[in-house]
Amino acid sequence: MSSEFGKNIKLSIFGESHGKAIGCVIDGLPAGVELDMDKIYVDMSRRAPGKDRSATPRLEKDIPNIISGVLDNVTTGAPLAMVIENTNAKSGDYSNLMMVPRPSHSDYPAYVKYSGNNDIRGGGHFSGRLTAPLVFAGAVAKQILEQKGITVGAHIAQIADVCDDMFDKNDISAELLKKLSSVSFSTISAEAQEKMRAAIECARLEQDSVGGVIECAAVGIPVGIGANIFSTVESHLASMLFGIPAVKGVAFGAGFDFAEMTGSQANDAYCIKDGEVALKTNHNGGALGGMTSGAPLVLSAAIKPTPSISQPQQSVNLQTMEEETLVIKGRHDPCIVPRAVPVVEAAVAFALLDMMM
Repeated sequence: MSSEFGKNIKLSIFGESHGKAIGCVIDGLPAGVELDMDKIYVDMSRRAPGKDRSATPRLEKDIPNIISGVLDNVTTGAPLAMVIENTNAKSGDYSNLMMVPRPSHSDYPAYVKYSGNNDIRGGGHFSGRLTAPLVFAGAVAKQILEQKGITVGAHIAQIADVCDDMFDKNDISAELLKKLSSVSFSTISAEAQEKMRAAIECARLEQDSVGGVIECAAVGIPVGIGANIFSTVESHLASMLFGIPAVKGVAFGAGFDFAEMTGSQANDAYCIKDGEVALKTNHNGGALGGMTSGAPLVLSAAIKPTPSISQPQQSVNLQTMEEETLVIKGRHDPCIVPRAVPVVEAAVAFALLDMMM
């Protein structure tokens, strides 16, 4: 398995959903960075399960235990290693999945690729639980970026057919991003949040699930981060974003809406603002030619509905090679989108920091 990311700062994630622990190792962090552990705990708490009816009732505190690379909350320059214990796993809920793969999960391809040796409990190493170490790494990256004047934040742009207010792509404040990053159900509009919660509850009662879209932005990025062809800022960020389970689409700026626009509508004209070159619009989401343009970096990530639903589903028995109806047991999110917001922020922050080192 490939569980590493980064060129200048390397992140390695280990563990399984129902194993003894999960964690990560971050290699290449500069020495002398003072970490605010309270800020890290906030991001970990936003991702953690069991705190809201919109999420799985599996309660994990997700307290990171740093075992190397930090002394008195200051990075030493050595690899930063962190471990989170799994304390509330119910592995028996997955006993019927050893031979009957769940639709839209990694079960079947992993069974074939690893000759049936993959850990099926909770998805094993393919589980969304592995995003907890990613959020930790991203929380560290966000603090280093903040020292460089860069702020990363995100909100739930859509759940089911309910949409939040969208960012003004050319005018996003660091204060707004910080506010969005301080809450567990992150929306700009309170009315949209109420309707989103209702849509999630409706899916839960119907033993179903819903997906959505997360819009993420970063402000304060200097011009010229990234390069052309295969080293673009978009490709580097998308590579990490697609490492998040359930992410099925990534778009920058206007994204697929470019298909309905003319060149005169899509082009971001230049102007002089406060004595500096600026953009009048930001349809391209802060990236031109694979490099940051100086405008806010804005992207969207589409999150598919949680595949583990309680309704009977059609599958096959890999031992008897016969079709079989599958009923999934266990505790699952009717919507993963709210908990995925800090994960998207983390992926964007870590990938940006990696490019800037």
